[in-house]
Amino acid sequence: MLRPEDFQRLLDVTRALAHPLDLRALLAQIVDAARGLLDAERGSVFLHDPSTGELYTLVATGSGEIRLPPGRGIAGECAQRREVINVPDCYADPRFDSSFDRQSGFHTRCLLAVPLIGHDDALVGVMQILNKRGGVFGEEDESIATALASQCAVALQRQHMLRELVAKEKMEKELEVARQIQVSFLPKTMPKIPEYEVTGWSRPADTTGGDVFDVVGLGPSRAVLLLGDATGHGIGPALSVTQVRSMLRMALRLGGDLDAIFAHLNDQLSDDLPLNRFVTAFLGIVDTESHVLTYQSAGQGPILHLEAAGTTRSLKTTAAPLGMLPALKAPASVSFPVGPGDVVALITDGVFERENPEGAEMGAEAVAEVLRRYAGSPLGEILHRVVEACDTFAGGMPQADDMTLLLLRRNP
Repeated sequence: MLRPEDFQRLLDVTRALAHPLDLRALLAQIVDAARGLLDAERGSVFLHDPSTGELYTLVATGSGEIRLPPGRGIAGECAQRREVINVPDCYADPRFDSSFDRQSGFHTRCLLAVPLIGHDDALVGVMQILNKRGGVFGEEDESIATALASQCAVALQRQHMLRELVAKEKMEKELEVARQIQVSFLPKTMPKIPEYEVTGWSRPADTTGGDVFDVVGLGPSRAVLLLGDATGHGIGPALSVTQVRSMLRMALRLGGDLDAIFAHLNDQLSDDLPLNRFVTAFLGIVDTESHVLTYQSAGQGPILHLEAAGTTRSLKTTAAPLGMLPALKAPASVSFPVGPGDVVALITDGVFERENPEGAEMGAEAVAEVLRRYAGSPLGEILHRVVEACDTFAGGMPQADDMTLLLLRRNP
């Protein structure tokens, strides 16, 4: 039976543990409380690592952090059995590891190991109390230690959740900064291209995405079109496509031609990206005097060419994705005429592969049908209709991949 004064001391400890503390300070307070309540010389708290099943201490006198494999020693058995273990004579118990005593110079006579079980029945750790002054630990000590352990476990769980919350909030702030930076790389206004309209749109599946588009004017009669899609979505792919866009602009300032730029991008990405990462990309130059679009398509497709007469062509890819094959010689670029009223639609696979609740994909033909249906509308309206049709097809299903469109139309 717990005496009234023990209840009061436990209540005082509970109040103290309710205050916000960093983890080390909280552990120190738990150990001090246990030593005071049980009149013991020392104490320690082993935390449980759910990923490995190990028990570990953040600080242990004379040895730094201690890690115990699952089931190792008295603390490990206490964790596995989830029961109090009372050892009146440690050196007579084969489970006791005296190496820690030898390292620290401390002599452990007796110990009490108590499991720390959280409110959701999860193992939080093990508390060990060493050397009862004037004797060994009894049943009353076990009751007090068990009551204290339940409060300590909740306090440690609360601390863990607070740390996770802080880390999550920090990550969300950093992701938002990354999103703002990525958005700033997209064209705020499109360059004027004589006799042409151009518009673009992108929506990532996460806070940041792995798609990019760009339009760069080259003098009075040429413009460069870029559409890129890195494998995956999130921070890593966002960095990859931002790198592609930056390298493209630098190469254009240095006067590189289409094939040289393609080879440079591929070589640099092959050096920088892991083996399982690559970037599909369309890189094209439209000449507004000859009305010819010359392009390299590194695994990016289908690229749709909607002719004013009503036919739709799917442009072929010219090479493997960027970063997949190092030192790849640029293949021959492809050119085709852009007639009056023609639309060239550069679209990433996040649009074509958008799924409905039954798991069916939108598909290139359905996208092309929307483009044909609204071919006479303003270019921004056509883009809006494609996105609207795609979201309607999805029927409320979450967007699984980044979606990007870049549309070019020659004036009728």
